Amino acid sequence: MKNSGLEGEKEVVALVKCPYCGSKLQLMPRNQPLIDVKCTKCVFTAQIKTVKKINKEILGGGYDIIDKTTKAGYLIPPLIINIKSENNKEIRFYPFITKKNLKKRILSKEAKRANYKMFNYIDLDKLPYIIIYPCEKSVNLRVPSIC
Repeated sequence: MKNSGLEGEKEVVALVKCPYCGSKLQLMPRNQPLIDVKCTKCVFTAQIKTVKKINKEILGGGYDIIDKTTKAGYLIPPLIINIKSENNKEIRFYPFITKKNLKKRILSKEAKRANYKMFNYIDLDKLPYIIIYPCEKSVNLRVPSIC
């Protein structure tokens, strides 16, 4: 895991509460597939991605685990995106990611992990999300505020 990813995960844990029950989030052990944080009280888990700006597509993780997860009938874990631009700080919660929002890619043969199968999250601009930090921003879904 890159240092920026781990720092972004620590930031999310420090700044936001569980979107479901409002309790404290905690980091999962390093290299836990698909799950970066879990709630200390309920069953909520999520993957966290840290980016400098939000795009329609961001890097995901290893493809095999997400492929096996969805083939087994499990839902894709919710996604929390920690956006850390120079002028702004925003954390978004994407409660429902579909298989249509995943795109397989293979690392080049020159990459450190040559020919490794990965996935990207795509079409994020078409997915509903909730801004969970800062709390004073408006909610993009028709749901009660979780701040």
